Amino acid sequence: MFSYLIAMLRRSWRMFVTVSKVMLPVMIIVQIAEEFGLVGQAGRLIAPAMSLLHLPPEAGIIWATTVLTGIYGGIASLSGLAGSVEMTAAQLSALCAMMLFAHGLPVEQAIVRRAGASFWATAALRIVTALAYGAAVSWACHLTGTLDQPVSFEWLRGSAAVPDGGANIYLGWIQATAFSLLLTFAIIVILVAALDALDRLGITRRITAAMMPLLRASGLNAQVAPVTTVGVLLGLTYGGALIIEAAAKQDFSARTRFLALCWLSLSHSLIEDTLLLMALGADVWIILVGRVMVTLAIVAALARLTGRGGWRAEPAGAGPS
Repeated sequence: MFSYLIAMLRRSWRMFVTVSKVMLPVMIIVQIAEEFGLVGQAGRLIAPAMSLLHLPPEAGIIWATTVLTGIYGGIASLSGLAGSVEMTAAQLSALCAMMLFAHGLPVEQAIVRRAGASFWATAALRIVTALAYGAAVSWACHLTGTLDQPVSFEWLRGSAAVPDGGANIYLGWIQATAFSLLLTFAIIVILVAALDALDRLGITRRITAAMMPLLRASGLNAQVAPVTTVGVLLGLTYGGALIIEAAAKQDFSARTRFLALCWLSLSHSLIEDTLLLMALGADVWIILVGRVMVTLAIVAALARLTGRGGWRAEPAGAGPS
């Protein structure tokens, strides 16, 4: 039993080191950019484009912050603008969907690149999908009068999500970063143990079998289904770490890694992030059901395109029939 725990901790530590080598430098760079006001400038530059999506100008600042820092950064930005921003439930849902499709790109797409897919291709895929889906939702709801009730953000004013500007801001950032990394390691330990237990109990095989209709529809290789499922449910960081490890052992083709990482880039952390943005007032059909269906359609299209040649062939019998 003791040797088993040691083995699990060592495996977890290796995965954590791999991910943290990507996460920490980017987190530092993004924090410096925030200190110099570059994140805010990016938001102001993108604000005029929001009118084309039938969203208020403040949505540009919120989304740009989310793209560069993550979901919690976007919520902090929304909290800071709570006294001035006006949105309907449809506009909020469209914005939240955009935040879910494209957030924390410097960190998350660096992990995607480490796992074997292009940083820029997957980042562009997330941004274009976010803009197209956000515009479609916002305009469709506007033209049909769906979810047209105004949303109040007064309850967000003075939220703890917005950091104070006092002398302890740097110490607070260091503490928050250390806590995030510690939490990441703890989740990886739990994840590794849970996956091992699921595998030993045969549950992984059952989940994979249950996912086969969806896998066949999207063209995703069944070999990468278990680790992709973890990322879809829990987050790209953890799914990416597992793909990095699994790819070294199973020698996934470039096509398999690309499609799996496109799935993870577009739809991940379906549990935590969805619940978080539903708490703000976003509609679950738009930010969850619609997001998954769009992801399925995009990955299926990519599977057809990449299956026409130019990629290393899948192992015999590995791909979906």
